[in-house]
Amino acid sequence: MDAQQFLAEFGHIANAPGGIAKLRLLVLQFAIQGRLISSLTTIESSDALLAEIRTIKSKLISDKKLSREKPFPKISRSEINAEIPPHWNLIRLGELWHLLSGRDLEPSQYNESKNGIPYITGASNIEKGAININRWTASPLVVSIHGDLLITCKGTIGKTAFNNIGEAHIARQIMAIRNFSGKLHTGFLKIWLDGFVNQLASKSKSMIPGFSRDDLILAIYPVPPAEEQARIVAKVDELMALCDKLETQQQARRKLQNNLRKSTLQAVASATSPHELQSSWARLADNFGRLFYAPEDVADIRNMITELTILGALDALSEPTDVTTVDVYLAELAGKKSGKKFAKTIKPKEAISLPNGWRWVLLEELLVSSESGWSPKCDSEPRYNGEWGVLKVSSVTWGVFKPEENKRLPPSLEPRPYCEVKPGDFMLSRANTADLVARSVIAPDNCPEKLLMSDKIVRLHFLDDKLKAWVNLVNNSDLAREYYKSKATGTSDSMRNVSRQVIHELPIPLPSMATQKRLLSTFSLLMKFCDELERQAASRRKLSVQFSTTAVSSITDIDTEQKDDPMKAPQT
Repeated sequence: MDAQQFLAEFGHIANAPGGIAKLRLLVLQFAIQGRLISSLTTIESSDALLAEIRTIKSKLISDKKLSREKPFPKISRSEINAEIPPHWNLIRLGELWHLLSGRDLEPSQYNESKNGIPYITGASNIEKGAININRWTASPLVVSIHGDLLITCKGTIGKTAFNNIGEAHIARQIMAIRNFSGKLHTGFLKIWLDGFVNQLASKSKSMIPGFSRDDLILAIYPVPPAEEQARIVAKVDELMALCDKLETQQQARRKLQNNLRKSTLQAVASATSPHELQSSWARLADNFGRLFYAPEDVADIRNMITELTILGALDALSEPTDVTTVDVYLAELAGKKSGKKFAKTIKPKEAISLPNGWRWVLLEELLVSSESGWSPKCDSEPRYNGEWGVLKVSSVTWGVFKPEENKRLPPSLEPRPYCEVKPGDFMLSRANTADLVARSVIAPDNCPEKLLMSDKIVRLHFLDDKLKAWVNLVNNSDLAREYYKSKATGTSDSMRNVSRQVIHELPIPLPSMATQKRLLSTFSLLMKFCDELERQAASRRKLSVQFSTTAVSSITDIDTEQKDDPMKAPQT
């Protein structure tokens, strides 16, 4: 891809997920390849600069201010992955810069009372190029000084910051690079380092990412003349400021897009007539591509479809002829009612008007009974095949039943079969976060055996099993979420509780069984449409990322994509 084509496709690259980061990388690579600025009429080689640095280094070694090193290996042609201007030089980083590797201290050697010099432990101390101090030590071992460039080399790697606080001890997650000669531009070093560490990070496959001392001191470092280094740093600062501005504009546009999507969906949800609903739905359909940019955006339309379904507004799109009332059906259910009552409320609040033939009912009016499980002290790991396990709350939290979310029942304990989950069971959690408490699932027909409900899971038994699908839809809707949030107890949003009474008093908008069947069928079709919309958005995002990555790689001649190492066949 040439520069002209890049400019033509700039919008696609910049607007891709991570596109601005790719542009920043492009700036860094152009900078260290000498392609960011034009050379002056009189070209000065960097040979004289290197000779001066070598003289200074020899003197420092003679004065024992620097330790003597083994000869650095010569740079082979195969190690050079990009061309540089002919008046530049390539040299091993360790020949020009002094590298200090940090060391960890024992807890007894540092404090939080500002006694001693600062102790920089890792990435948590570096934020947006600034150093934050929360520990000190009076027993420093590896001391960084003012002007050193610090870089995180373990865990979260590649964070950089200049030491502008003076003497500080650095831990093993930190390396310090020192300009011992005073002849090189540390700003150019940071430009090179930010680009180089990006490549190191993409190749790091260990559980705890990191790079070694040799990865840096043996790295190939480009050396422009001193005057060019200063001009490159100034140009990079200018372009990075433009990237910041572009990023801010993108965030503002994304926020505007989100607001537009929500207002469009709100117009659909608040329609007061079939004609108004159909018009607002058509407006939504005409702008799907603009309103649903990312896969996660589709969650908004899923929620809206759910609310339209459970309040009967979805019928306005199909204009049904069936207006069967639910009263006869409720009378039949009342004749079957038995079991313990938990609800103290007589009738639900009818805050929202429902279509003709619908009624607001309490969940208890649809139930035979409810029961909780059993929570013995279990092993922390999941059960093995054939063993008994006790379900965790997370098994019924995410809209689908997750039997793998369980804890092994110790063999020393006898299981309680009446707590075992059966196919078709309607279950919900009575303890969870504020957003997730009382979410429900229906166990599938292929539900595994020997799984017990915990006492934080409630199983509901319905007067008519055909009600489960409708109640599950209502119970997981925003309408029910608001109800449970208002009724849940607990001082922390991370753990809220609802009682059996609160569950039984959930207001349910109930249509006739024929209407339920029709609406659930339409709902299922619309959810499939959302699945396709989500898939298309994910596909667009993937293609966009691939395009921006390929474009930047083709211009810089450096592959920024992480590739898996080829699998080696075992010898037999």
